[in-house]
Amino acid sequence: MTQSTAVVPGGRRVPRNVTRRRVVSAVMIVLTYLAAAAATLPLIFILANLLRQGVGSLHWHFFTSMPKPVGEEGGGMANAIAGTLMLITIASAIGLPIGIGAGLFLAEQRGTRVANVVRFLSDVLNGLPSIVVGIFAWQLLVRPFHHFSALAGGIALAVMMIPIVARTTEEMIRLVPVSLREAALALGYTRWRTSLSIVLRSALPGIVTGALVAVARIAGETAPLLFTAFGNQFWSTSPGQPIAALPLQIFSYAISPYDDWHAQAWAGALVLIALVLVISVSARFATRSRYGRGHD
Repeated sequence: MTQSTAVVPGGRRVPRNVTRRRVVSAVMIVLTYLAAAAATLPLIFILANLLRQGVGSLHWHFFTSMPKPVGEEGGGMANAIAGTLMLITIASAIGLPIGIGAGLFLAEQRGTRVANVVRFLSDVLNGLPSIVVGIFAWQLLVRPFHHFSALAGGIALAVMMIPIVARTTEEMIRLVPVSLREAALALGYTRWRTSLSIVLRSALPGIVTGALVAVARIAGETAPLLFTAFGNQFWSTSPGQPIAALPLQIFSYAISPYDDWHAQAWAGALVLIALVLVISVSARFATRSRYGRGHD
């Protein structure tokens, strides 16, 4: 039985099935490059549009001045920038310890019925719309006290952080070799001390990465803050009072009829995306500093 051949450049003959596989491989490589380009183009377009619309309004007073009254041009978002940092701090102080502890429990007790239930509920919470979290926080933290507050906003954001940090922590701890646990137990370490001193410490770079990703996730949330922090046109750093935040300020300025406020909304969006990019780059650096040195 003869096998059909094809002539390739150079006069060499190769089987037709080999030629077909090469053509299919080349087509698939081109398609993967196109898919990669399609995945990155939206981010490139968003960044380009933000730079074009918002860079003109970025100046020193934007970071140091308070918002101007309605109808007056100028001013800045100093209170909103400080409020965003404060809300992230409150959310991280609440959400990170709970999330890391839950992830450690899921990894160490995997296979048990309680761990399976917690893992399932964590996945459900991770997919819960942010506006539902905001309504829930309003019902429990705002309505009974009859006023909005930065603490309520921070707790709402912490609720969104917990499942992300918990699942990331669980996956990172699972990557720790079992031999490390066995060695620590053989040396006389108790189980809880092994988990905290050996396992958690070995998985720390990945956990830090997951924590930074969670912070980047909540930094731009608006819906929960509409029901909790509410916003504030004045300078406020009190956890018990309404507080300004970049997402709230951007939303308020974007729907206003004033062109100057529209320009400041673009500038605020640019600052917010820059904050998210800094956190994302920090997450990449935290991972590379641990795992990248061995490959350099």
